[in-house]
Amino acid sequence: MSTSLSPPRTPAWLAALLNRRMLICIFTGFASGLPLYLLLNLVPAWLKTEGLSLKAIGAFALIQFPYTWKFLWAPLLDRYGILPWLGRRRSWMFVSQLGLLASIAWLGQLSPVDHLALVVGLTAALALLSATQDIALDAFRREILPDAELGLGNAIHVNAYRIAGLVPGSLSLILADHLPWSQVFVITAAFMLPGLAMTLRVKEPLAAAGTPRTLRDAVVEPFREFFGRHGVQSALLVLAFLFFYKLGDSLCTALATPFYLDMGYSKTEIGVIAKNAGLWPMVIGGILGGIWMLKLGINRALWIFGVVQFVTILGFVWMAWLGPGESTPARLVVLATVIAGEAIGAGLGTTAFVAFMARSTHPAYTATQLALFTSLMAVPRTFINATAGWLVEALGWTNFFWLCFALAVPGMLLLFKVAPWHGDRTPRTEAATA
Repeated sequence: MSTSLSPPRTPAWLAALLNRRMLICIFTGFASGLPLYLLLNLVPAWLKTEGLSLKAIGAFALIQFPYTWKFLWAPLLDRYGILPWLGRRRSWMFVSQLGLLASIAWLGQLSPVDHLALVVGLTAALALLSATQDIALDAFRREILPDAELGLGNAIHVNAYRIAGLVPGSLSLILADHLPWSQVFVITAAFMLPGLAMTLRVKEPLAAAGTPRTLRDAVVEPFREFFGRHGVQSALLVLAFLFFYKLGDSLCTALATPFYLDMGYSKTEIGVIAKNAGLWPMVIGGILGGIWMLKLGINRALWIFGVVQFVTILGFVWMAWLGPGESTPARLVVLATVIAGEAIGAGLGTTAFVAFMARSTHPAYTATQLALFTSLMAVPRTFINATAGWLVEALGWTNFFWLCFALAVPGMLLLFKVAPWHGDRTPRTEAATA
């Protein structure tokens, strides 16, 4: 008697990880992260080596405001498609990416000393284009991912975003020791080409029912829909949660490098350990978190990953309690443990958090609502860098980290209302074609 053997079934997490939508999320994350890290890492190094004062370099931080205020022009992206042959989402992606490629390449051809006004204007335009690209990519990604894949897709996007930082933050700086800045910026700009190719290769997501037909609808309806769907009280709780969930973790790391230096570690030790114990645990933790979310659901992931993010703040309390000392193998293990623990907590927490924001949007107003949510998430970071130093001077490191621990509590308590443990809903709806 013959028997037929059925082929082994591919695990659900592996099938999700290997589908085309996850590959697209790698490209969206890399294209989104490159311009931001260029502004944060490469531009200050370029300005410093070209002879600008630290005061002038510090003033360039103001160009990051578009990332906080992008919800103001997001309705334009929900309402209009500027290149009909590409569609609404892809046209904004294409134009912003093409503008970024040209702006980055052009920037390196200028002298910050001789063309300071033009350099300021070009970097401001670069930030504006980058924030606009983020709006379009966030909306596009939300529209191609079914709800069941939001966790994994956003985890891959976030980690590709972080890995993109290695180009301007590492590769370009190394090249700058061997090549003129003009060539370095052209090479860096070329890393926008994969994102452009992705934009031209993918298909436009199907337009959601109820897509705004007028600019007024695009401005007003996203807010009316959000508050109408949740009710005013519940909507305000969701917005409060978006503000508080990452607050303690963000404040904790705002002055991490000065803290490590105060504890007696050298810059080389911090650099080597932070690169290996910080980046890769965050990336691996984020991807594993996305896979676990396929089984856990977003609500339970917010609880479990939030607890990990919450508890890892205590590593900084522990290091501050140990106090300064000479570098020994045991103290280097402490540094690596604290950095890796915080990285894993941040990777897991961010993965669940970004998936929650994506799930909270309405398909017709994805760009505007996601821009609002991500802008609100960025507000604490805008003010943290201004207050953290004052808090450390007033409280000392140990009490400062206890304060960070306390500030993480409201976000966890709000989970009872905005993401109850048994209230998860991850309908396995099909995404629009990618």
